[in-house]
Amino acid sequence: MGEAYFYHLTRRPLEAVLPQLLERSLAQGWRVLVRGRNEVRLRQLDEALWLEPEDGFLPHGLAGGDRDADQPVLLTVDAETAGDRGCLICIEGAEVSADEVSAAQRVCVIFDGGNPDALNRAREQWRGLTKAGAKAQYWSEETGQWQKKAES
Repeated sequence: MGEAYFYHLTRRPLEAVLPQLLERSLAQGWRVLVRGRNEVRLRQLDEALWLEPEDGFLPHGLAGGDRDADQPVLLTVDAETAGDRGCLICIEGAEVSADEVSAAQRVCVIFDGGNPDALNRAREQWRGLTKAGAKAQYWSEETGQWQKKAES
């Protein structure tokens, strides 16, 4: 049974944090689905991931290609796409269910603390998932390092 980790961005943008989470997930042997809500934004992240990390390579692709099932990291807006992914990363308020948390090794919900709507959406997601019985942790980078602030 998985667990949802909520990452509250206060110092760095998604483009800086996402590659680190992807590298760690791939190092665990997990295939990763990055779920967003905006195709234009996912295309921007796709381009940014081709440039980061400077000293490495993050194999990934945008959903809709012939080789989606082969991608170690797949970026999508499709809430139905999950497959056999060990890790689901939801960005910018993308949907996640308690069943998905149970089925995955790890679910990450990344949200921008400088955006009141994103903060409220993350709170709603926390309440919904924990009320449904999913385990969750809340992490903040406000001190410059990730610190666990809450667990349910």
